[in-house]
Formats: sequence, structure tokens, C-alpha cells
Amino acid sequence: MPRPAHRSPAAPRTSAIALAALLVCAAIAPSADPLRADARGTADDVAATTTPAVAATATPAVPARIAALRDNFEARVTRHVLDNGWTFLLIEREGAPVFSFATFVDVGSAQEVPGITGLAHMFEHMAFKGTPNIGTTDYAAEAETLEAVEAAYLAWQAADMAPRPDAARVAALEAAFRARQAEAAAFVVPNEFGELVEREGGVGLNAATSADQTFYFYSLPANKIELFAYLESERFLRPVFREFYKERDVVQEERRMAVGSRPTGRLLEQLRSAAYVAHPYGQPVVGHMSDLRRFTATDAKRFYETHYVPGNMTTAIAGAIDPATLIPMLETYFGRMPAGPKPPPLRTIEPPQTAETIIRLEAPVQPTYTEFYHRPSGAHPDAVVLAAIDDVLSNGRTGRFYRTLTVAQKQVAFTSVFPSFPGDKYPSLFGIIAVPNPGVTLETVRDGIHAELARLRDEPVSDDELARFKSRATATVLRSMQSDLGIAFRLAQAEMRHGDWRQSFDRLAAVHAVTAEDIQRVARATFRAENRTVGKVVPRAAETPDDRASTNAPSQGDAR
Repeated sequence: MPRPAHRSPAAPRTSAIALAALLVCAAIAPSADPLRADARGTADDVAATTTPAVAATATPAVPARIAALRDNFEARVTRHVLDNGWTFLLIEREGAPVFSFATFVDVGSAQEVPGITGLAHMFEHMAFKGTPNIGTTDYAAEAETLEAVEAAYLAWQAADMAPRPDAARVAALEAAFRARQAEAAAFVVPNEFGELVEREGGVGLNAATSADQTFYFYSLPANKIELFAYLESERFLRPVFREFYKERDVVQEERRMAVGSRPTGRLLEQLRSAAYVAHPYGQPVVGHMSDLRRFTATDAKRFYETHYVPGNMTTAIAGAIDPATLIPMLETYFGRMPAGPKPPPLRTIEPPQTAETIIRLEAPVQPTYTEFYHRPSGAHPDAVVLAAIDDVLSNGRTGRFYRTLTVAQKQVAFTSVFPSFPGDKYPSLFGIIAVPNPGVTLETVRDGIHAELARLRDEPVSDDELARFKSRATATVLRSMQSDLGIAFRLAQAEMRHGDWRQSFDRLAAVHAVTAEDIQRVARATFRAENRTVGKVVPRAAETPDDRASTNAPSQGDAR
């Protein structure tokens, strides 16, 4: 689930619930802002080599503590690329005899096309279903049954989607599918993969999908390193699509909870679709319901074969490890996965927005105001400037929104900024959400927000505001490097996006170069009416049966 970069203190519980609904609808996983994770561009192709990390040719002028930390990592990071293209970062750390890993796959909902939306997230679910050796009582028999399940489902789907479906035939084919599905279920050992990890001391087993990427992670005792190599290579080498249609039903329920039963979720989905007329960022990560009811295990296998190739995957392992003994294990286990071509880059470019778009949703809930502006990708030089704008506007009690709209003017109960929504791999959106106090109109909130954006355009931010941003950005990097898992996340993501894990540190050079003039320049370019998509949730009293009857009755104009 994505998180806003910051939120106003003491937000009411109802507002927090509304925001959570927005976020669940938006994505399954965080796509962090440029300070929490680096600007991400396309990773360069790299040769299959095994070398300790070496210093870059030019070291940016970053704060002394960050420069020292970067130098320290230079001596402890080993980058190893298998012959099949899978990249590994091995980070030796002293401390407890444990290690953590994060595997990033360069695929998210942006790689989906109409008809299979939600499939990146769906495969993430399937990666926990096991392998031919895990999660089954008899794989040979199960494999035959799973083929029969898929054949039965495809036959049922074809009959159901016919121009003139025969109801009796459709019902018979559905019954045949259900029977095959029940036969396959008899072979399943539920949750065996996760239980095996936990039984061997693993903690934090999880995964997530966003518009930009899918990632998998957990931690294990250091003496279980070979178990890690076996499990993680096996589940991507030989995934078994068992219980596929049962799990598809689970994902449909996730969508119902996030969107169908949440007015704010419906608003965000409509707003996202309106803001993107061409680019797949307009698609929900969880997928459209019609696709969730239609895509098949055959589609999922094709998606896996296209995107889960070694050259599209990066794993960082941090903790009590020894690269000299670990690398042969990586070669033995992960080297089994056949090489394949990297998926082609996304072709579609979102055209410039030329007119303000407004989405208005009536629902019996608390009113909410949102507005989103198109912005460059995280790889653009201005991404760090937008991160500074986010910090100035919304970072806690020092943020302008809180000090002005919440405290001084008492207009809003809650504000939050999404500096790069729904991702930052491609040009994305800078979003603002606000919940007004009782008696305050959405128009008043809108005007208050616009006044603060105008200040950014017209007046330089103070030296203190700029200094706070740079200090917090530095602290964020330092804090993220305090745990094995934090290190694995940050370095793996930087390596995948840039082809160089050092960007985790070097990006701060750009952060510390941001000026007040940069903020004014980017604010003028971004916060324009024609570049804006607005979403409003307008309160409506709960409907009674009489209300619904009245609403559905034709007006005099309709009758005429």
C-alpha cells in the first residue's frame, strides 16, 4: 500500500480511513517519493562480472556523513551478475547472525495492457503458491489436473463470451470446470511455502506490487543462506499456478473493498483515469473488475515468461554473509534460470494536458478535495525540486499547509501530499488531498490550497525551510541504512533503476543543490490550471427506498 510522504498532525480518524481507501485503490505497494527512494530511470545493461564495488570516477559533493557512509559501503558491497543476467548486490555487515534480502522485478501495472490489468499483482500472489516440490502432495498427478482445469476454464470462457451464448451449454461447462477445480484442490498443501520459511526462522515474508515494480523480501538466520538460495530461485524458476482461479476471486474481493465500497476509492480511480488519457499509469494496480473476471492462468504464464527473466531482476542481500561462499551458491541455484530477452521499453508517452478536468462524486461520506498536477519522472533533474516543494508544503507541523490551513485559518482537518503518484519511473502526478473542517466548503479549501501554491510561485521560500528540507533528506538516507532490510531495499531499487547502487547516496548532491529560485521555477511550470485534474467527494444524505424510487422516476422532460 502506498503511503503519503507526510500528513498533518492530529488528523481525525475518519480522514485517515478515507485516505487509506484512496491509497489501497491506487496501488498495492509504495512507490516512494524521490527522497525515500531514488529517482529511477532505465537500468543499463551490464556485463556478467564478479567484482567488488569500486569508486565512481567523480564523487558528488554530498554532506560529510553521507560521503563517509558511501565510502564505507564501497568496501563492503560486491556486485555480481550471473551469466543469465540476474544482478546481485552482496552487502557484508557486522552484527547479529541474520540477513535480509529484497528482490526487485522491473514490472508493475504500467506493463499491463487492456484485458490483463491487475496481472502483475496477481502473479505476485501466485509466487507464494509454491513449486513442484512445495505446496503439493503429488505434483505429477496435480500437473495433469491443472492442465485439465485450464482447458475446462478456457472452454467455459469461450462459450460464455460467444456473441449468442447458449445458457445451458455455459452452465454445463461451468460445472465441468468446478469439478476439475475441486480435483486439483485435493493435491494442495495450503501455505506450505510461507510455513517453511517461518519454521526455519524467517520473518517478514511479504511482497508488493506498484505501478512501477514488484518486490519480494524477508529475513533469515545466517545459517539458512542456502535455503534462501534454493527457495527464491525455485519459486521463480518453476512457479506453479495452483489455485489460480480461487486466488483471482481473492483479488476481486480486494478490489471490492478498496473501490466498490469506498467512495474515495472510486473517486481516485476516476481521477487517475481522467488524468491519463494514454499512459498505463491511468490503470489501477489492482486491475479493472472485468479483467479480474476474465484473465486466465494461460495469460499469467505468458506474463511471467515475458517479465520474470533474470535480466529484469535485481536482488540485494545484506547482513552476516560472506560473498566468497555465497557467490557459488548463487551460481548453482539462480544460475539455473534460463536467460531471456529483457521486455521492450514502454512506448506510450502521455500527451500534455491542455484543460482542467474536474471529477465530482456524490456520496454519504465526509467531503474531500483533491487535485493532481502532471510532473516529470523521478529521473528528471526537477524531481528533487518537487521533493523540496512537498517538504515545504506538508512536512508535519512546520509544513505550510498545516501552519496556514489547519492552524491559522482552521479550514482543514487533514492535508497530505503525494509527490509522485502513482509512481515515478515515468512522468507522474503531484497530488494534494484535503478534508475540510465542518462548515467549510470545498471551494474555500481549494482557494486556500491555491493561495499556498501561488506563494511558491511568487515568493522565494525561506532559508530555514530550504535547510530543513535538506537536513531531513539527509536524515532519511541515514535512517534507511540502519537495518539490513532497509539497505537491501534502497540499494536494490537504485541498482534496478540506474544500474548503479551508488545513486542511493549520490542523489543527495542534487538535493543539496536545490535553490529557492529552482522552487519558484518548477512551481510556475507545474501548478497551472490547464495542468490540473480535480476530484471532489461531495456529501449526500444516505438514500432511503423512497429516495431511490424518486431518483429513478422520469422527470417531466424525460416524459416529454
